[in-house]
Amino acid sequence: MSEAIDKVRGLRELPLFPLPVVLFPGMPMPLHIFEERYRQMLADIRAGNNFFGLSYFDASASDKDIPPAGHVGCVGEVTESQALPDGRSNILAVGVVRYEAENYIERGDPYLVVRPNYFEDEQENESSLMANSREVANMFMRVANSIRIMNDERGDLPDITDTDPQKLSFLVAAAMEIEIETKQQMLELRSTSERLQRLHDLLARVVNSYEERARLHSVAKGNGHAGKNIEIE
Repeated sequence: MSEAIDKVRGLRELPLFPLPVVLFPGMPMPLHIFEERYRQMLADIRAGNNFFGLSYFDASASDKDIPPAGHVGCVGEVTESQALPDGRSNILAVGVVRYEAENYIERGDPYLVVRPNYFEDEQENESSLMANSREVANMFMRVANSIRIMNDERGDLPDITDTDPQKLSFLVAAAMEIEIETKQQMLELRSTSERLQRLHDLLARVVNSYEERARLHSVAKGNGHAGKNIEIE
């Protein structure tokens, strides 16, 4: 049993926070709590185990009132909480493990509660996973360093090439600026290799463009034109 699964062992009822965002295991997410029902939820979970479920749901783009039963979300653990004078709160949640919402539970709470089935990625060949993971990490770092050059940021980024493949796949999926529906698809996948392959394909489409834009930015700075914007079609 993994450490993540062990943390939620025995947790069979999960307060739900539906939001138009995707939380990945191991990744942090700051949240602002202002609705009365979620203030109550925060108070309840802070008095208990600090766990809640964050499920992707965009009410403005859905004909449903709540996420459908069977949807996939991620358990969030509240690690920091700042209460504001007017009753609102800022919190930091860290993803723990994914779940499939088996059904909703009626407990009389003002917020939704689901019965979760927790899951992780399937076991796969470690050597091939590490090879794919390093390739994705390399391309991601090339894009990230290009962005830093274009933003005139200094210093080196941490080396992530030896990060555990599943964790690496979540880190890159969380950091990339891609459609939120694509992030949700990444969350739902139970194959690390398939998630890495999709990330590889996405990165391969943009890495050369980012590096070329960074190169031109450096050239423009050297020519004294750092203040001008360079657009690459």
